[in-house]
Amino acid sequence: MTFARRRFLHLGVGAVVLPALPRVARAQAWPAKPIRAIVAGGAGSAVDVVPRVVFDQLSKQLGVPIVVENRAGAGGTIAVTAVAKANPDGYTILAQSSALTVAPWLHPNLTYDTVRDLSGIAALGSLPNVLVTSPLKGTKTIDAFVAAAKAKPGSFNFTSTGVGTATHMSAERFRASAGIEAVHIPVKSGPEALTEILSGRADFYLCPIGTALPFIRDGKLAGLVVSGARRAAELPEVPTTSEAGFADADYTLWIGLFAPARTPRDLIDRLHDEVAAAIGTASVQEKLAILSVVPMPMTSQQLDARIRDEVASNGLLVKAAGIKPE
Repeated sequence: MTFARRRFLHLGVGAVVLPALPRVARAQAWPAKPIRAIVAGGAGSAVDVVPRVVFDQLSKQLGVPIVVENRAGAGGTIAVTAVAKANPDGYTILAQSSALTVAPWLHPNLTYDTVRDLSGIAALGSLPNVLVTSPLKGTKTIDAFVAAAKAKPGSFNFTSTGVGTATHMSAERFRASAGIEAVHIPVKSGPEALTEILSGRADFYLCPIGTALPFIRDGKLAGLVVSGARRAAELPEVPTTSEAGFADADYTLWIGLFAPARTPRDLIDRLHDEVAAAIGTASVQEKLAILSVVPMPMTSQQLDARIRDEVASNGLLVKAAGIKPE
């Protein structure tokens, strides 16, 4: 091989390798300051509690604080807007539920595009739901509850953490499957929704099992039916929707982490790997199990694909349920 040929090959290889070096150095240097995590729900809600479990471990791994900001309301769009417009430098992330994929159909004047303006980092898991009501209502089984609702069409109401949130969509899907009419009373957070049920002002609420479990165990709430393919270990006496005879009654509530769309891929990959490592620790797994979180292992690219698919499918659900844009 001639000297010129060897020199050409040497320069060619260098031209391929050198551009990657800044990306590697950037990922290794990050993070150099606290990370801001904007949560699309109130303190104590599932979209707040689940990420905090992971953030505690993630902060230890990264060696910097993760500062949580709760921005509830408007179906999570307040929080999403803040992150979609944030500097894509890896220091601002979003914790949001599957409500993310409903918002485009309910908020026509959004200043962001759900698919184009966010990049998926990692799915933290899904949460089976339980339909809860106040024992004061006197319905001890799901059959008795549905019969009471059908006996007085339109007299029942239900609460949720906002129009288009997973708790709202879960109730709409169950309501359609059970063939009952009910008025929607949205509030801003999970704790507020629980207060509506505990006080008896609302008749039912479909919420994550972990959120309602302490109240069910204390006898302050009655759990009548759960979502999922099998009974929840925490509520073995409560039937699943399929066991109770309700077809296509479940709506998957999941929680994930996202970053502004232009966040460099190397930082997305680093965040994904660190989150996966955090979820893989025994302490985090134990805490998530207490919250009834079901693992959802997937790549960041798979999470992006799920968002695209759910935006389309939820459009159909919104139309079928007659939910009007705000």
